[in-house]
Amino acid sequence: MARGFGGVPGNMQAMLKQAQKLQEKIQKTREEAENLTAEGTAGGGVVKVVASGRNLIESVEIAPEAVNPDDVEMLQDLVLAAANSALQGVQDKVKAEMEKVAGGMNIPGLF
Repeated sequence: MARGFGGVPGNMQAMLKQAQKLQEKIQKTREEAENLTAEGTAGGGVVKVVASGRNLIESVEIAPEAVNPDDVEMLQDLVLAAANSALQGVQDKVKAEMEKVAGGMNIPGLF
């Protein structure tokens, strides 16, 4: 009599299939998340940075009025702030997409 654990082989089989489907959805969402982007700005928009879901900086735009040879440190701070904002924004988007897939389950290492 091959009834499995506690006589519920059908339930175990269904759970395994469900877990496999969830794993496939997570993988697909991770791949799609690589195409997400977020923009971060600083200095009232004089510095703009775009980051991707791969956690890479895709572009940096600096308005001419932000460039002051006598205050390079200010420009560096603006670029840093915009980059961090863009990276945080894309991480938030990726996390939101993963939470949709996980359906509220707390899966360690998912994000």
